[in-house]
Amino acid sequence: MAKSPAQDVTRILGQLADGDSSAATELLPLVYDELRALAAHYMQAERPSHTLQATALVHEAYVRLVGSGSLAFEGRQHFFAVAARAMRRLLVNHARDRAACKRGGGGWERITLDDAFAVGDRQFIDILDLHDALDELATLNERQARLGELRFFGGLEVAEAADALGIGVSTAKRDWMIARAWLTRRLVDSGS
Repeated sequence: MAKSPAQDVTRILGQLADGDSSAATELLPLVYDELRALAAHYMQAERPSHTLQATALVHEAYVRLVGSGSLAFEGRQHFFAVAARAMRRLLVNHARDRAACKRGGGGWERITLDDAFAVGDRQFIDILDLHDALDELATLNERQARLGELRFFGGLEVAEAADALGIGVSTAKRDWMIARAWLTRRLVDSGS
């Protein structure tokens, strides 16, 4: 019986963990479409003139993930969770660079927040405010912060995020309800 693409990804991730750098070449075609869809999800919420493109986001995140050589992935879900975190960091760094006064920035970079946060019209928040809010939530409840990161930056559904975190779906739903309410209040209070 032929192996599924998910099994192939897990096998190749194991090879990477064992130090086989050639496995990175084998991995990219298997994960590229999903990484590209994830990046496109982020970028569709960005302003049309955004200088970072989805393809560049995928490539930069991928190079950071497999190029470091120090990461060991527990499987496919873990790889995509780490990829979501890498993309978050890249977008936050890009927003910080853009806003840096020494580079002529100072404007606000806005992205849409998950539809679960929207009431009526689409709400926009500053990516740096979201990043700070998730970091603040992590000091209160790391799991809820990770869930928020996976839901928003990872584009995962609650059940997928639960699997990535190794928790039950009902626990993830409860955590997401609390995290969403906390983040909404925090972002409203900050003026985002």
